Amino acid sequence: MLRDFLKDEGYPVSEAENGEIALIKLREDCFDLVLTDYKMPGMDGMALLQAAKDLNPEVDVVVMTAFGTVETAVSAMKAGASDYISKPIDLDELQLLIERISGRRTIVRENKMLRKELRGKEITPEQIIFRSAAMAEVINLAGRVAKSRATVLIQGESGTGKELIARLIHDLSPRFGKPMTVVNCAALPENLLESELFGHEKGAFTGAMNRHQGAFERAHDGTLFLDEIGIAPPSVQARLLRVLETREFMRVGGNEPIAVDVRIISATNRNPDDLVAEKLFRQDLLYRLQVVTLRIPPLRERHDDIRPLTDHFIATACAEYGRHIESVEPACYEILERYPWPGNVRELKNAMETAVIMATAPVLKPADLHLGNAGAPGGASVIPASMPLEALEKQAILQSLQRHKGSRTLASEELGVSLRTIQRKIKEYNLPF
Repeated sequence: MLRDFLKDEGYPVSEAENGEIALIKLREDCFDLVLTDYKMPGMDGMALLQAAKDLNPEVDVVVMTAFGTVETAVSAMKAGASDYISKPIDLDELQLLIERISGRRTIVRENKMLRKELRGKEITPEQIIFRSAAMAEVINLAGRVAKSRATVLIQGESGTGKELIARLIHDLSPRFGKPMTVVNCAALPENLLESELFGHEKGAFTGAMNRHQGAFERAHDGTLFLDEIGIAPPSVQARLLRVLETREFMRVGGNEPIAVDVRIISATNRNPDDLVAEKLFRQDLLYRLQVVTLRIPPLRERHDDIRPLTDHFIATACAEYGRHIESVEPACYEILERYPWPGNVRELKNAMETAVIMATAPVLKPADLHLGNAGAPGGASVIPASMPLEALEKQAILQSLQRHKGSRTLASEELGVSLRTIQRKIKEYNLPF
């Protein structure tokens, strides 16, 4: 029955009447998936599972059993089974199971190809740390779209890693080795943003003492990443649309068109359709920018990524601040996985820096975490010896912002500094607010 069903679904199928014959076939050929009974005379399903994994660790094994107890499932999964299915076999359930395994194998295969392509390039696979299927899909789509000239819009909350994905696309594209220029549209007032993007001629405005090459000129033959494009002012949006349509622009105060070959990748932390509906963004420009859209899921939707990211940030903080953390108590991971991470990966990075700096023992404990009301209440803070003043300032500002739910005004009042100083320090320390 299974043979006929699977062949009808288009799968090439090989049969074995017992575990010993199956093992011979596994030695002679390469299979993606093994469907094995649990109870068999001679070599049983668990023994075949182990033997198959010894021959090929990447083969998927599904155990079929009429003895569908929890103990059976747990023992099979611990031994390396991809899944198990109870008899009598529901063919629709089996088909969904095989499709899921096939999809996962595709993701693994494409990730290996991406990692091979990335070796020796500026951005390495180790910098893009993920274990979740959601991020695997984003990485794979980035790899596919990189080969084209299409404009890409990356959508995701602040702190999810939009610029990192943009650099991945650039590094996997034919433009690798050419410049990638980054402009944060939220960091500059309207007149300076126009000058930064398009350049200006000498005397174009008060203070324009010399000709200035804009980001488009600097990114010629390469990639221009426009971060927070959603809040670009209307005049900049109009000029961007013209560049996308004509592939040329004029400097501020200039009258000579300049041809340019630039691939544009943009990013926004808001839903672009909402921006259009609120008349904050031009729909015709949005069409041009989102030929391909990549959505980076927030960290709260990527629980599988929290532990590897945590370990990475702890190691990085230890190296940067000369601290030593031997291990992390399991309760810490549980707290981190419960926390909603409004500041996403950037907030996790800052939280781990704080924990490493403030820890008084080589084992990280829940009391070392300072996550506000949504996480674990931190214990009494003890400032470690030789803690840099800069690190103290960073943690004071971060914790004040956390206490006041991101209010820069309240943080500035509490710390006794100006609002402008708080805003400057947030940018300087890359804080998740």
